[in-house]
Amino acid sequence: MEAPLLTTSKRTEEEEEEEEEERKKRWEKLKKVASMAAPMVAVNISQYLLQGTSTMIVGHRSELSLAGISLGASFANVTGFGLLCGLAAALETLCGQAYGAKQYHKLGSYTCTSIFVLLLVCLPVSLLWIFVKQLLILFHQDPEISEIASTFCIWLIPSLFGYSILQSLVRYFQSQGLILPMVLSSFTALCFHLPLCWFLVYTLGFGVKGAAISISVSHWFNAVFLWFFMKRSRKCEGARVHISDEGFAHVKIFFQFAVPSAVMICVEWLAFEVITLLSGLLPNAKLETSVISVCLTTSSLHYNVVNGIGAAASTNVANELGAGNPSGARASAFAAVMIGAAESAVISVGLFFSRHVWGYAFSNVEEVIRYASEITPVLCISVVMDSFLAVLSGVVRGTGWQKMGAYLNIASYYLVGIPSGLLLCFVLHVQGKGLWIGLLSGSTLQSLILFLIIGFTNWTKEAIKARERIFEKTVIRAP
Repeated sequence: MEAPLLTTSKRTEEEEEEEEEERKKRWEKLKKVASMAAPMVAVNISQYLLQGTSTMIVGHRSELSLAGISLGASFANVTGFGLLCGLAAALETLCGQAYGAKQYHKLGSYTCTSIFVLLLVCLPVSLLWIFVKQLLILFHQDPEISEIASTFCIWLIPSLFGYSILQSLVRYFQSQGLILPMVLSSFTALCFHLPLCWFLVYTLGFGVKGAAISISVSHWFNAVFLWFFMKRSRKCEGARVHISDEGFAHVKIFFQFAVPSAVMICVEWLAFEVITLLSGLLPNAKLETSVISVCLTTSSLHYNVVNGIGAAASTNVANELGAGNPSGARASAFAAVMIGAAESAVISVGLFFSRHVWGYAFSNVEEVIRYASEITPVLCISVVMDSFLAVLSGVVRGTGWQKMGAYLNIASYYLVGIPSGLLLCFVLHVQGKGLWIGLLSGSTLQSLILFLIIGFTNWTKEAIKARERIFEKTVIRAP
C-alpha cells in the first residue's frame, strides 16, 4: 500500500518542479519584453512629438494656421509617413528572424533593400504632395485652409527621404534589441527640434514653412545619427548596411511583407480620418469635429505608447522563431499581451476618473468639455482595445502574418466599424459618439479574432517557416 503513495509523491514533486521552472521562464520572458518595451515607448513618443509640437507652435499664431497645419499633417500621415512606416515594418519580420537565426549579414542587406525601396516610393508621394491644394479643394475643403495645408506638405517633402532612412534604421536596430541608440537620437532630435521650430516660425516669420523645415531637419538629424552609430559601433559589426548587389536581390521577399504591412497601417489610419470628415457633416459640426479631434489626438498619443510594447512583441517573437524556438515565441507573445493588459488598465482607469477635467487640456469651451466627459467611457474601452490591438499586431509582424492582418484590418474597419458608425450616427442619431463606437466595434472584433488565431497557433510550424526563409534546411528545437 505504501509504494503507490511514494510514486504519487514523487510524480507530484516532479510536476511541481516543472511548474516552477515554467513560471521562472515566463517571468524571465516578461522581464525581457518589458525591458525592451519601455525604451521603445520613449522612442515612439519622441518621434510622434516632432509633428505634435510643431502643430502646437504654429497653432498659437492663428486659428486658420492651426486648421491648415492640422489638415496638412493629417494628409501627410495617411499618404506619406504612414505608407513609409508600413513598408519598413517588413523588416520586423525579415531582420528579426534573421537575427534570431544568427544570420547577421542579412540584417544589413535587408535594410539596404528597405532604404532603396522606400526612397523610390518617396518620388510619387512627393509628386502627390505638390498637388495637395487641388486635391483638398476637390474634396470640398476650405480654399484658405487648403492653401496652408499645401504649403506645409510641399515644404515637408525633404522630410520624406530622411524618414525613409530613419524608419529602416529603426527596424534594423530594433531587431537586434539595440534600443539605447534610438532613445538617444530621438530625444536629442526632439530637444533640437523645439527651439529650431520656434525660431523658424516666430523669429524668422516662416510660419507653417518653418514648422515643415524643422521637422525635415530633425528627421534627417535622427537618421544621420543612427547611420553613423551603425557604421562605427562594434555592436553592429558583421551586420552593417552596405550598398551591394545582395541588397537588391531581396526586393521580391521584401515586397511580400512590405505591401500588406503598409495596408495594415494605412487602412487603420485612414479609418480614423474618415470619421473625422464624417463628423463635419453633422448639424453641430463644430462641436462634433472638435470632440472627435480631441478623442483622436488622445487615442493617437496612447497608441504611440502601446506601440512600443507591440514593437517589443514583434522583435522577441521574430527572434525566437528565427532561432527555432517555438516555445520562446509563444511565451513572448503572451508576455506582451499581459504587459499590454496592465498598461491599458492603468490608462483607462485614470482617464475615466479624470473625465470631467481632461478635456481642458485641449479646450476651454464648456460645451466641448461636457461632451468630452460624456464620450470618455467609450474612449476608455477604446484605449483597452487599442492596447491589445497594438500588441497583437506586433505579434503578427514578428510572425510574418502581414497579409492576414491586412485582410482583417479591411474587414474590421470597412465592413464592420465604419458602417456601424454610420448607422449609429445618422440613422439612430447617436451623433459623433456613434461614429467612435463604430470604430470601437471594428477594433474589438479584430482583437478577438487575433486572440483566437494566436491562441491556437502551431508555433513549431511557424518556427519552421521562419527558418526556411533563412536556410534551405531547418533545425528546430522541441517546444
